[in-house]
Amino acid sequence: MEKTILITGGAGFIGSHVVRLMVNKYPGYKIVNLDVLTYAGNLENLKDLESKPNYVFVKADITDEAAVKEVFEQHRPDGVIHLAAESHVDRSISDPLAFIRSNVMGTVNLLNAARALWGDNTEGKRFYHISTDEVYGSLGSTGFFTEETAYDPRSPYSASKASSDHMVRAWHHTYNLPVVISNCSNNYGPNQFPEKLIPLAINNIKHKKAIPIYGKGENVRDWLFVEDHAVAIDLIFHKGVNGDTYNIGGNNEWTNIDLIRKLCEVMDNALDREKGESEKLITYVKDRAGHDKRYAIDSGKLMNELGWKPSLQFGEGIEKTVDWYLENDEWLNNVLSGDYAKYYSQQYGNR
Repeated sequence: MEKTILITGGAGFIGSHVVRLMVNKYPGYKIVNLDVLTYAGNLENLKDLESKPNYVFVKADITDEAAVKEVFEQHRPDGVIHLAAESHVDRSISDPLAFIRSNVMGTVNLLNAARALWGDNTEGKRFYHISTDEVYGSLGSTGFFTEETAYDPRSPYSASKASSDHMVRAWHHTYNLPVVISNCSNNYGPNQFPEKLIPLAINNIKHKKAIPIYGKGENVRDWLFVEDHAVAIDLIFHKGVNGDTYNIGGNNEWTNIDLIRKLCEVMDNALDREKGESEKLITYVKDRAGHDKRYAIDSGKLMNELGWKPSLQFGEGIEKTVDWYLENDEWLNNVLSGDYAKYYSQQYGNR
């Protein structure tokens, strides 16, 4: 193999799309997918890769320092693409320590393992840390987050990701570890765990259940199709400048309520329902604590320096997403029932 790439969190939503892209695009790379398979890690996302000769799955927890060290010693990766993270804001509010352990300590374990393996011989090596636009805090009605925006995290989740970003930069400046960081806006698309807004709404609309909307639904998010994010990650990993940060966004802002109304329209059409029927399911609930008003990303640096741009407009992307969920009942039912967690033992035994 030309090189070995370790991808953490590769059984998750974004991670599985990155793993698939890398395995298929680079047959000369050995892709090692490290995932602990928490609630959001689903190996059914990667069934199509299991027979590929350049794909390896390792079940391990990045918060386990000894386990991380063993993975690095066994597979000796030339690069790390670090996606493993606790990422659901509501969960961070109820259990912040889990986010500190995974997002901060887990990242430090990976940084230390990479430094121990590579030492001063960092030619051709790279540690790529994937982060979020939420580290920047909240915007008013105008303006955009850039790579120069000061950090102002507002939730335990975003604070833990901000901390991990700082750790990565510290290892670069203190130990000369070759790193890049990207901060991305909200992703949507196939294989997303259905506690997130879009798949939750799709499932509820399908079953004619209430669609919960925080507050008045006026919070604004910038949405990016997950496969476009995977393409950006590939590009940054291979062509990004060491020590640099790249913002990734869809230039696609929607208030939550307008997004759900659009989704209801697409679902009515897909399910052959009367126009406006699904919108009747919208239900307003108490707002989330510390709910950021608006996120919006300026991707100009990534576009101008590395030539990336989103491939899909939102209308096309949301229709593609709806079609996938409606065509993959078994996947969704397995996630909702918890049966997806059995797949590892069925496929890999107790290893």
